[in-house]
Amino acid sequence: MDRRSFLFAASGVAALARFEGLSPAQAADLPEPGWRRFELVTEVDLAEQAEPAQLWLPLAGTVAGQQKKIAVTVETNGALLYEQDARYGADLAKISWTAPGRRSATLTQIVDTEGRGLTPASLDAAERAFWLAPTPSVPTDGIVAETAARLVGERRDPEEKLRAIYDWVVDNTFREGSTRGCGTGDIKSMLTTGWLGGKCADINSLMTGLARAAGMPARDVYGIRVAPSRESRSLGAEGDVTKAQHCRCEIYLDGKGWLPVDPADVRKVVLEEKAPLDSDHVRAQRARLFGSWEMNWVGYNSATDIVLPGALRPIASNFLMYPCGMTAKDELDCLDPGHFSYRITSREILA
Repeated sequence: MDRRSFLFAASGVAALARFEGLSPAQAADLPEPGWRRFELVTEVDLAEQAEPAQLWLPLAGTVAGQQKKIAVTVETNGALLYEQDARYGADLAKISWTAPGRRSATLTQIVDTEGRGLTPASLDAAERAFWLAPTPSVPTDGIVAETAARLVGERRDPEEKLRAIYDWVVDNTFREGSTRGCGTGDIKSMLTTGWLGGKCADINSLMTGLARAAGMPARDVYGIRVAPSRESRSLGAEGDVTKAQHCRCEIYLDGKGWLPVDPADVRKVVLEEKAPLDSDHVRAQRARLFGSWEMNWVGYNSATDIVLPGALRPIASNFLMYPCGMTAKDELDCLDPGHFSYRITSREILA
């Protein structure tokens, strides 16, 4: 994986980075036919303070047949460093302040997306091992392995194994509206306690862990909704998307490629649209979300249990899909944007 780090600006200087080598004028051109273009703006304005501070912002990735990172611009009065985490190669913008004063940053990303289905791909031995490996929050032994073995049974076909796990997750989990943010993704605790409620990072991490335990490479994909859904009213966002973060997952099927799934969104439709699990609408979404993603969503990374390079301390979250800020004293609450404070907005760029 690419481990490059790029230094673009020093303290007090506005910074511009164009990952795809496009000028702002070129970035304003129309996307390819069948693709959609979105502008995603993250504004951070920290109160005046004396101690050093760090800010980490997740950046959209480029994924063949799914998403293209067109342009990235950061304006800040801090020191800007573009980095990638050492394990996953997730793109990150790190901003640091050492002098006393108010701290501000505006990140603008232009991203193209296309409706996602099965992505043909092949994995070498190292890649396969990487996406089968456990992480602290997504173990693959103990109760996770036992549950996966019970669900798969005697099945040998990868897609049949995956379908059995997906159906069990959809049928047995539930969306818990009181869960903060997207949840924690602590799947061992979910299975041990039998409390299978939560939000997307809980439900889809459970899907990922069970798939890995059943011998299928799998990964969570952390991102944010950026437009209304054309499929179901609860599965979109627009304008102010500060709290529209959403985690998905994809599973590798041998000889085929990466299959996108999203059981958490099935449960979101059930809760927020008050639609019974056996209703025609939920059945349709359940079928659609086994093998496709509507790309009114921008993906950031698959860095589970991420370690931020150069951070003052480990972050409390198991992932990075929210802005993350910390001072010499403590970590800012990324799930409380009003006090952090930050705002994220999105708009579709149309002809």
